[in-house]
Amino acid sequence: MAVREILVYPDPRLREVAEPVAEVDDSIRALVEDMAETMYAAPGVGLAANQIGVLKRVFVIDIADEEEPSNLMVFINPEIVDTTGTQTYQEGCLSFPGGSEEIKRAERVRVRALDVNGKPFELEAEGLLAVAIQHENDHLNGVLMIDKLGPLKRRRLGQKIKKARETQADA
Repeated sequence: MAVREILVYPDPRLREVAEPVAEVDDSIRALVEDMAETMYAAPGVGLAANQIGVLKRVFVIDIADEEEPSNLMVFINPEIVDTTGTQTYQEGCLSFPGGSEEIKRAERVRVRALDVNGKPFELEAEGLLAVAIQHENDHLNGVLMIDKLGPLKRRRLGQKIKKARETQADA
């Protein structure tokens, strides 16, 4: 297990579309372990494989509060099969350090995927879990949260990220 480097916007690799996983084998399970360790170290609630430069359709999510036990969820070859309603949620992203914006997404989603053992499952989610699934699935398609914003909010998010980078460089 290893903490991997998280790609930061505007890295062009974040725009690449991830390829389906042909077989869930030990290399995919090792990738999932690295992704989980990287996500927890960041810390974040979700991470897509292409955020660490691996173009595979895999993401991990853990929305448990700090005082709750970990609840790592693994999605391999995810497919959102249904959405209902709308909600606006204040989203952040590990590839946009220091930035967050309100993003409009579906309120509920139904997703089909494979688990870490290659077993198919279907899950219905709402609230933060629904947001995280949509956010991470977008990453697999090369879509970023900044793409969901109008020009003013896009510029503001860019400024927040730039300021966070400068603060980090000064530290």
